[in-house]
Amino acid sequence: VQLQASGGGLVQAGGSLRLSCAASGRTFSVYTIGWFRQTPGKEREFVALNSWRADITDYADSVKGRFTISRDNAKNTVYLQMNSLKPEDTAVYYCAAGLQVRPREYDYWGQGTQVTVSS
Repeated sequence: VQLQASGGGLVQAGGSLRLSCAASGRTFSVYTIGWFRQTPGKEREFVALNSWRADITDYADSVKGRFTISRDNAKNTVYLQMNSLKPEDTAVYYCAAGLQVRPREYDYWGQGTQVTVSS
C-alpha cells in the first residue's frame, strides 16, 4: 500500500482544512487508516483513526469535537476534516495504514503534509 497525504496549508485560527490520504492497492478497505502529527522536537502524536471493517473511529482528546475522519473506499481515500483550528494544531500531518483494528504499529506511512495555523 502506498499512501499520499495532501491538503495541508496555512490557515488562520478558527478556520478549517481538509486533509486527504489517497492509497493505492485493491485491499484498501481492510486497512485501518490513522492520522498522526508531529512538530519539531516532539514525538509523533496520534490524531484519529478509522477502521471500516470494525466500523470504528477514534480521536485524540485534543481534537475531539473539532476533527472528523471519514473514508471513501471507492476512491481509496481517507479524509480528515479539521475545524476550529488552533495554533497548537500546527504540525506535519501523516497518514498511515495498518491491518489491525487498532494497530500498535502501522505498516505503511505516507509523506507528511504541513498544516500551519496562525493566531
